[in-house]
Amino acid sequence: MALFADEPSPHAPSSARYERRPLRERIGWASLTIATAVAVVFALLPTPYVIERPGPVYDTLGTADRDGEAVPLIEIPDERTYPTDGELNLLTVSVIGLPGQTPNWLEVLAAWMDRTRSVVPVETVFPAGVSNEDRDAQNEAAMVDSQQDAIAAALVELGYDFPRDVTVAGLLDDSPADGAIAEGDVIVSVNGQAVHSVDELRGAVQENGTDAAASLVIVRDGVEQAVEVTPVDRGGTSVIGVGVRMRYEFPIDVELQLDNVGGPSAGMMFALGVVDKLTPGAMTGGENVAGTGTIDSAGEVGPIGGIRQKLWGASDAGADWFLAPEANCGEVVGHVPDGLEVFAVSTLEEARTVVEDLADGAVTGSYPSCTAG
Repeated sequence: MALFADEPSPHAPSSARYERRPLRERIGWASLTIATAVAVVFALLPTPYVIERPGPVYDTLGTADRDGEAVPLIEIPDERTYPTDGELNLLTVSVIGLPGQTPNWLEVLAAWMDRTRSVVPVETVFPAGVSNEDRDAQNEAAMVDSQQDAIAAALVELGYDFPRDVTVAGLLDDSPADGAIAEGDVIVSVNGQAVHSVDELRGAVQENGTDAAASLVIVRDGVEQAVEVTPVDRGGTSVIGVGVRMRYEFPIDVELQLDNVGGPSAGMMFALGVVDKLTPGAMTGGENVAGTGTIDSAGEVGPIGGIRQKLWGASDAGADWFLAPEANCGEVVGHVPDGLEVFAVSTLEEARTVVEDLADGAVTGSYPSCTAG
Protein backbone atom coordinates (compact mmCIF):
# COMPACT_ATOMS: atom_id res chain seq x y z
CA MET A 1 0.00 0.00 0.00
CA ALA A 2 1.38 3.33 -0.99
CA LEU A 3 1.97 5.97 1.60
CA PHE A 4 1.47 9.65 0.93
CA ALA A 5 3.03 12.45 2.81
CA ASP A 6 -0.37 13.91 3.77
CA GLU A 7 -1.82 10.61 4.94
CA PRO A 8 -0.43 9.49 8.30
CA SER A 9 0.39 5.85 8.74
CA PRO A 10 -1.89 4.03 11.16
CA HIS A 11 1.27 2.90 12.94
CA ALA A 12 2.84 6.31 13.10
CA PRO A 13 2.48 8.59 16.14
CA SER A 14 -0.43 11.01 15.85
CA SER A 15 0.42 14.61 16.71
CA ALA A 16 -3.30 15.24 17.20
CA ARG A 17 -3.42 12.55 19.90
CA TYR A 18 -0.43 14.11 21.63
CA GLU A 19 -2.12 17.50 21.56
CA ARG A 20 -5.46 16.27 22.83
CA ARG A 21 -4.14 14.32 25.83
CA PRO A 22 -2.27 17.23 27.44
CA LEU A 23 -5.27 19.49 26.86
CA ARG A 24 -7.60 17.09 28.71
CA GLU A 25 -5.08 16.73 31.50
CA ARG A 26 -4.66 20.47 31.74
CA ILE A 27 -8.42 20.93 31.94
CA GLY A 28 -8.66 18.20 34.60
CA TRP A 29 -5.90 19.66 36.73
CA ALA A 30 -7.34 23.14 36.33
CA SER A 31 -10.78 21.93 37.42
CA LEU A 32 -9.30 20.13 40.43
CA THR A 33 -7.30 23.22 41.38
CA ILE A 34 -10.36 25.45 41.11
CA ALA A 35 -12.49 23.00 43.10
CA THR A 36 -9.82 22.75 45.79
CA ALA A 37 -9.52 26.52 45.97
CA VAL A 38 -13.28 26.90 46.23
CA ALA A 39 -13.41 24.23 48.96
CA VAL A 40 -10.62 25.91 50.92
CA VAL A 41 -12.23 29.33 50.61
CA PHE A 42 -15.60 27.88 51.65
CA ALA A 43 -14.03 26.02 54.58
CA LEU A 44 -12.48 29.24 55.82
CA LEU A 45 -15.71 31.25 55.57
CA PRO A 46 -17.38 32.24 58.85
CA THR A 47 -20.37 30.14 59.91
CA PRO A 48 -23.65 30.91 61.71
CA TYR A 49 -22.38 28.92 64.69
CA VAL A 50 -20.27 29.27 67.82
CA ILE A 51 -18.51 26.47 69.68
CA GLU A 52 -18.96 25.63 73.36
CA ARG A 53 -16.08 23.89 75.12
CA PRO A 54 -15.14 23.15 78.75
CA GLY A 55 -14.00 26.28 80.56
CA PRO A 56 -11.95 26.87 83.70
CA VAL A 57 -12.78 24.95 86.86
CA TYR A 58 -12.78 26.67 90.26
CA ASP A 59 -12.66 25.02 93.66
CA THR A 60 -15.08 26.91 95.91
CA LEU A 61 -12.99 25.78 98.89
CA GLY A 62 -9.83 27.17 97.32
CA THR A 63 -8.53 30.39 95.84
CA ALA A 64 -8.67 32.29 92.57
CA ASP A 65 -6.27 34.77 91.05
CA ARG A 66 -7.17 38.44 91.35
CA ASP A 67 -4.62 40.87 89.94
CA GLY A 68 -1.85 38.40 90.60
CA GLU A 69 -2.95 37.68 94.16
CA ALA A 70 -4.56 34.46 95.36
CA VAL A 71 -7.85 35.24 97.13
CA PRO A 72 -10.31 32.77 98.73
CA LEU A 73 -13.39 32.15 96.62
CA ILE A 74 -15.38 32.11 99.87
CA GLU A 75 -14.43 34.30 102.80
CA ILE A 76 -16.41 34.63 106.03
CA PRO A 77 -14.40 37.14 108.02
CA ASP A 78 -16.41 37.57 111.21
CA GLU A 79 -17.66 34.04 111.89
CA ARG A 80 -15.93 30.95 113.10
CA THR A 81 -15.04 28.73 110.14
CA TYR A 82 -13.68 25.20 110.03
CA PRO A 83 -10.91 23.49 108.03
CA THR A 84 -12.02 21.88 104.77
CA ASP A 85 -10.57 19.11 102.64
CA GLY A 86 -11.01 17.82 99.11
CA GLU A 87 -12.64 19.96 96.44
CA LEU A 88 -16.09 21.35 95.64
CA ASN A 89 -15.57 22.45 92.05
CA LEU A 90 -17.80 24.79 90.11
CA LEU A 91 -17.62 24.52 86.33
CA THR A 92 -17.75 26.92 83.44
CA VAL A 93 -18.21 26.85 79.67
CA SER A 94 -16.09 28.84 77.23
CA VAL A 95 -17.50 30.05 73.91
CA ILE A 96 -15.41 30.24 70.75
CA GLY A 97 -16.73 32.96 68.48
CA LEU A 98 -18.59 36.26 68.55
CA PRO A 99 -21.18 37.82 66.26
CA GLY A 100 -19.25 38.79 63.13
CA GLN A 101 -16.27 36.69 64.26
CA THR A 102 -17.64 33.17 64.18
CA PRO A 103 -15.57 29.99 63.68
CA ASN A 104 -14.99 28.83 60.12
CA TRP A 105 -16.36 25.60 58.67
CA LEU A 106 -13.16 23.67 59.32
CA GLU A 107 -13.31 24.60 63.01
CA VAL A 108 -17.01 23.75 63.18
CA LEU A 109 -16.41 20.37 61.50
CA ALA A 110 -13.64 19.59 64.00
CA ALA A 111 -15.95 20.57 66.88
CA TRP A 112 -18.73 18.32 65.54
CA MET A 113 -16.30 15.42 65.72
CA ASP A 114 -15.15 16.31 69.26
CA ARG A 115 -17.47 14.96 71.94
CA THR A 116 -16.19 17.50 74.47
CA ARG A 117 -17.54 20.37 72.36
CA SER A 118 -20.92 21.49 71.07
CA VAL A 119 -21.82 23.52 68.00
CA VAL A 120 -24.76 25.86 68.57
CA PRO A 121 -26.35 28.65 66.53
CA VAL A 122 -24.75 31.99 67.33
CA GLU A 123 -28.09 33.58 68.26
CA THR A 124 -28.61 31.09 71.10
CA VAL A 125 -25.60 32.56 72.88
CA PHE A 126 -25.70 36.07 71.45
CA PRO A 127 -29.38 37.07 70.97
CA ALA A 128 -30.06 39.49 68.15
CA GLY A 129 -30.37 43.10 69.24
CA VAL A 130 -28.30 42.60 72.40
CA SER A 131 -24.83 44.13 72.32
CA ASN A 132 -21.83 42.26 73.71
CA GLU A 133 -21.58 44.89 76.44
CA ASP A 134 -25.23 44.42 77.44
CA ARG A 135 -24.85 40.65 77.38
CA ASP A 136 -21.76 40.79 79.59
CA ALA A 137 -23.58 43.11 81.98
CA GLN A 138 -26.56 40.74 82.13
CA ASN A 139 -24.32 37.75 82.82
CA GLU A 140 -22.45 39.65 85.51
CA ALA A 141 -25.72 40.67 87.15
CA ALA A 142 -26.92 37.06 86.98
CA MET A 143 -23.73 35.92 88.71
CA VAL A 144 -24.09 38.56 91.45
CA ASP A 145 -27.73 37.60 92.05
CA SER A 146 -26.76 33.92 92.01
CA GLN A 147 -24.07 34.48 94.63
CA GLN A 148 -26.54 36.27 96.89
CA ASP A 149 -29.04 33.43 96.43
CA ALA A 150 -26.28 30.91 97.21
CA ILE A 151 -25.41 32.67 100.47
CA ALA A 152 -29.09 32.81 101.41
CA ALA A 153 -29.63 29.13 100.59
CA ALA A 154 -26.60 28.11 102.66
CA LEU A 155 -27.68 30.16 105.67
CA VAL A 156 -31.25 28.85 105.48
CA GLU A 157 -29.84 25.31 105.30
CA LEU A 158 -27.84 26.04 108.44
CA GLY A 159 -30.86 27.38 110.32
CA TYR A 160 -30.20 31.12 110.22
CA ASP A 161 -33.29 33.33 110.30
CA PHE A 162 -33.20 36.56 108.28
CA PRO A 163 -35.39 38.63 105.94
CA ARG A 164 -35.74 37.20 102.42
CA ASP A 165 -37.85 39.68 100.51
CA VAL A 166 -39.34 39.05 97.07
CA THR A 167 -39.17 42.64 95.83
CA VAL A 168 -40.96 44.04 92.78
CA ALA A 169 -38.43 45.47 90.34
CA GLY A 170 -41.04 46.65 87.83
CA LEU A 171 -44.28 45.87 86.02
CA LEU A 172 -44.41 44.30 82.58
CA ASP A 173 -46.43 45.74 79.72
CA ASP A 174 -50.19 45.15 80.09
CA SER A 175 -49.62 43.76 83.56
CA PRO A 176 -52.74 42.51 85.38
CA ALA A 177 -51.10 43.80 88.56
CA ASP A 178 -51.16 47.40 87.36
CA GLY A 179 -52.87 49.52 90.03
CA ALA A 180 -52.54 46.83 92.69
CA ILE A 181 -48.76 46.33 92.86
CA ALA A 182 -46.03 48.92 92.39
CA GLU A 183 -42.26 48.90 91.98
CA GLY A 184 -40.57 48.50 95.35
CA ASP A 185 -43.38 46.46 96.91
CA VAL A 186 -42.44 43.32 98.81
CA ILE A 187 -44.65 40.31 98.08
CA VAL A 188 -45.11 38.46 101.38
CA SER A 189 -47.61 35.74 100.48
CA VAL A 190 -49.96 34.40 97.82
CA ASN A 191 -53.27 32.87 98.95
CA GLY A 192 -51.90 32.60 102.48
CA GLN A 193 -48.75 30.82 101.32
CA ALA A 194 -45.57 32.65 102.34
CA VAL A 195 -43.10 33.24 99.50
CA HIS A 196 -39.39 33.62 100.18
CA SER A 197 -38.03 33.05 96.68
CA VAL A 198 -38.85 33.83 93.08
CA ASP A 199 -39.60 30.15 92.41
CA GLU A 200 -42.02 30.02 95.36
CA LEU A 201 -43.85 33.06 93.97
CA ARG A 202 -44.05 31.53 90.50
CA GLY A 203 -45.28 28.23 91.91
CA ALA A 204 -48.00 29.90 93.99
CA VAL A 205 -49.25 31.95 91.03
CA GLN A 206 -49.22 28.91 88.76
CA GLU A 207 -51.18 26.93 91.35
CA ASN A 208 -53.78 29.73 91.53
CA GLY A 209 -54.34 29.66 87.76
CA THR A 210 -56.11 32.25 85.65
CA ASP A 211 -59.74 31.54 86.51
CA ALA A 212 -59.81 33.43 89.80
CA ALA A 213 -58.08 36.31 91.52
CA ALA A 214 -55.06 35.55 93.70
CA SER A 215 -54.97 37.13 97.15
CA LEU A 216 -51.57 38.68 97.82
CA VAL A 217 -50.15 40.32 100.91
CA ILE A 218 -47.62 43.02 100.10
CA VAL A 219 -45.59 45.51 102.09
CA ARG A 220 -45.40 49.05 100.71
CA ASP A 221 -43.47 51.76 102.53
CA GLY A 222 -43.41 49.60 105.64
CA VAL A 223 -47.18 49.05 105.67
CA GLU A 224 -48.66 45.60 105.06
CA GLN A 225 -51.76 45.42 102.89
CA ALA A 226 -53.84 42.88 100.98
CA VAL A 227 -54.44 43.12 97.23
CA GLU A 228 -56.01 40.93 94.57
CA VAL A 229 -54.61 40.20 91.12
CA THR A 230 -56.07 37.85 88.52
CA PRO A 231 -53.18 36.12 86.71
CA VAL A 232 -53.14 35.85 82.92
CA ASP A 233 -51.77 33.14 80.67
CA ARG A 234 -48.43 33.86 78.98
CA GLY A 235 -47.10 30.96 76.97
CA GLY A 236 -48.92 28.36 79.05
CA THR A 237 -47.82 29.88 82.35
CA SER A 238 -49.95 31.84 84.81
CA VAL A 239 -48.31 35.19 85.60
CA ILE A 240 -49.17 38.39 87.44
CA GLY A 241 -46.97 40.49 85.16
CA VAL A 242 -44.27 41.71 87.54
CA GLY A 243 -40.51 41.48 87.48
CA VAL A 244 -39.05 40.59 90.86
CA ARG A 245 -35.67 40.17 92.51
CA MET A 246 -34.55 39.03 95.91
CA ARG A 247 -33.40 41.34 98.71
CA TYR A 248 -31.65 39.88 101.73
CA GLU A 249 -30.45 41.13 105.09
CA PHE A 250 -27.81 38.58 105.99
CA PRO A 251 -27.02 38.02 109.67
CA ILE A 252 -23.34 37.41 108.90
CA ASP A 253 -20.89 38.69 106.30
CA VAL A 254 -20.12 36.19 103.53
CA GLU A 255 -17.95 37.27 100.60
CA LEU A 256 -17.87 35.31 97.34
CA GLN A 257 -15.02 36.37 95.12
CA LEU A 258 -14.92 35.18 91.52
CA ASP A 259 -14.29 37.59 88.66
CA ASN A 260 -14.83 37.27 84.91
CA VAL A 261 -17.40 34.49 85.21
CA GLY A 262 -21.03 35.20 84.36
CA GLY A 263 -24.37 33.48 84.72
CA PRO A 264 -26.21 31.80 87.59
CA SER A 265 -25.03 28.18 87.30
CA ALA A 266 -22.44 28.30 90.12
CA GLY A 267 -25.10 28.83 92.80
CA MET A 268 -25.36 25.29 94.18
CA MET A 269 -21.59 24.76 94.47
CA PHE A 270 -21.08 28.14 96.17
CA ALA A 271 -23.84 27.23 98.64
CA LEU A 272 -22.19 23.89 99.40
CA GLY A 273 -18.87 25.66 99.95
CA VAL A 274 -20.41 28.11 102.43
CA VAL A 275 -22.07 25.25 104.33
CA ASP A 276 -18.77 23.35 104.45
CA LYS A 277 -16.84 26.30 105.84
CA LEU A 278 -19.45 27.01 108.54
CA THR A 279 -19.80 23.43 109.81
CA PRO A 280 -17.30 21.29 111.74
CA GLY A 281 -15.56 18.54 109.79
CA ALA A 282 -14.66 18.36 106.10
CA MET A 283 -17.87 17.78 104.16
CA THR A 284 -16.12 15.99 101.27
CA GLY A 285 -13.87 13.78 103.37
CA GLY A 286 -11.11 14.60 100.89
CA GLU A 287 -13.13 13.64 97.79
CA ASN A 288 -13.00 15.63 94.56
CA VAL A 289 -16.62 16.59 93.86
CA ALA A 290 -17.78 18.79 90.99
CA GLY A 291 -21.22 20.08 90.17
CA THR A 292 -23.44 22.71 88.68
CA GLY A 293 -26.91 24.15 89.15
CA THR A 294 -28.75 27.34 89.93
CA ILE A 295 -30.16 27.78 93.40
CA ASP A 296 -32.72 29.95 95.13
CA SER A 297 -32.95 31.01 98.75
CA ALA A 298 -35.24 28.06 99.49
CA GLY A 299 -32.51 25.69 98.35
CA GLU A 300 -34.18 24.58 95.11
CA VAL A 301 -31.63 23.50 92.48
CA GLY A 302 -32.47 24.50 88.91
CA PRO A 303 -31.25 23.51 85.42
CA ILE A 304 -28.33 25.08 83.60
CA GLY A 305 -26.84 25.16 80.11
CA GLY A 306 -23.69 23.54 78.75
CA ILE A 307 -23.81 20.53 81.05
CA ARG A 308 -22.02 18.21 78.62
CA GLN A 309 -19.02 20.52 78.48
CA LYS A 310 -19.12 20.79 82.27
CA LEU A 311 -18.99 17.01 82.59
CA TRP A 312 -15.77 16.96 80.58
CA GLY A 313 -14.40 19.91 82.53
CA ALA A 314 -15.04 17.98 85.75
CA SER A 315 -13.34 14.88 84.35
CA ASP A 316 -10.32 16.87 83.19
CA ALA A 317 -10.05 18.40 86.68
CA GLY A 318 -9.84 14.94 88.23
CA ALA A 319 -13.32 14.80 89.76
CA ASP A 320 -14.77 11.40 90.57
CA TRP A 321 -18.26 12.63 91.43
CA PHE A 322 -20.62 15.07 89.76
CA LEU A 323 -23.78 16.71 91.11
CA ALA A 324 -26.22 17.54 88.29
CA PRO A 325 -29.60 19.25 88.48
CA GLU A 326 -32.30 16.61 88.19
CA ALA A 327 -33.85 18.65 85.36
CA ASN A 328 -30.66 18.22 83.28
CA CYS A 329 -30.44 14.44 83.65
CA GLY A 330 -31.80 13.81 80.16
CA GLU A 331 -28.89 15.74 78.65
CA VAL A 332 -26.39 13.81 80.74
CA VAL A 333 -27.36 10.27 79.77
CA GLY A 334 -24.94 8.86 77.23
CA HIS A 335 -22.43 11.69 77.67
CA VAL A 336 -20.71 10.82 80.94
CA PRO A 337 -16.91 10.53 80.75
CA ASP A 338 -15.40 7.28 82.00
CA GLY A 339 -14.65 7.32 85.70
CA LEU A 340 -17.21 10.00 86.57
CA GLU A 341 -20.37 9.15 88.49
CA VAL A 342 -23.24 11.62 88.21
CA PHE A 343 -25.91 12.12 90.86
CA ALA A 344 -29.20 13.92 90.22
CA VAL A 345 -30.15 16.46 92.88
CA SER A 346 -33.05 18.87 93.17
CA THR A 347 -32.31 20.62 96.47
CA LEU A 348 -29.32 21.86 98.43
CA GLU A 349 -30.24 19.44 101.21
CA GLU A 350 -29.99 16.51 98.78
CA ALA A 351 -26.66 17.76 97.41
CA ARG A 352 -25.25 18.18 100.91
CA THR A 353 -26.39 14.70 101.93
CA VAL A 354 -24.79 13.13 98.85
CA VAL A 355 -21.45 14.84 99.52
CA GLU A 356 -21.48 13.92 103.20
CA ASP A 357 -22.28 10.30 102.36
CA LEU A 358 -19.51 10.29 99.76
CA ALA A 359 -17.14 11.24 102.55
CA ASP A 360 -18.41 8.23 104.53
CA GLY A 361 -18.19 5.91 101.53
CA ALA A 362 -21.88 5.12 101.70
CA VAL A 363 -23.48 6.85 98.72
CA THR A 364 -23.07 4.65 95.62
CA GLY A 365 -26.41 3.22 94.62
CA SER A 366 -28.24 5.14 97.33
CA TYR A 367 -29.31 8.18 95.28
CA PRO A 368 -30.76 8.91 91.84
CA SER A 369 -27.97 8.74 89.28
CA CYS A 370 -27.70 10.13 85.74
CA THR A 371 -26.11 7.08 84.13
CA ALA A 372 -24.03 6.77 80.98
CA GLY A 373 -26.89 4.90 79.27
